[in-house]
Amino acid sequence: MHLLLRTLLVLIRSRRRPKLDFFDSSSLPMRVLPTDIDIAMHLNNGMYFSLMDLGRFDLMVRSGFWDTMRRKDWNPVVGNETISFRKSLQLGQRYTIETKVIGFDDRATYIEQRMVADGEIYARAYIAARFVSKNGPVSNEEIFKAAGVLPPSDLELPEWVRQWRADGALPSTRRPAPHAWA
Repeated sequence: MHLLLRTLLVLIRSRRRPKLDFFDSSSLPMRVLPTDIDIAMHLNNGMYFSLMDLGRFDLMVRSGFWDTMRRKDWNPVVGNETISFRKSLQLGQRYTIETKVIGFDDRATYIEQRMVADGEIYARAYIAARFVSKNGPVSNEEIFKAAGVLPPSDLELPEWVRQWRADGALPSTRRPAPHAWA
């Protein structure tokens, strides 16, 4: 709930920022606010993914895909995500959220996001996301057609990302996923 105002601001401000292609990288300037920190006075590890949502929103709005997605009643959902931390972002520190689509497969679009300050990566995350409609998942072909883009010919999903996705996947919602510690 505490990111609701920032989300609305990003959705409004991103419309005034330079346009991007769906496969361009987005750079969203930010600052660590008091609501972002933990008792150690640095950006709370749980906030990184929430703030990275804003970077993905910025890319979607600036590429025009946000309006297409809303018009078609599609919703973005995250299936997998992983993050690595290098340095702590401190209260009041300026940074950017860098966002780029790095590939896709038949189940997801893969995005790399970085928290960058003073030209250095502080944290890096990989996200497997997909778009869903009331009829189920939206295919890549539908996404590319609606966005009016073709993926760059040199865009190839790294093999380790495919393996990460396979290794971390849960069963589909149509199959049981019983809880039992091994």
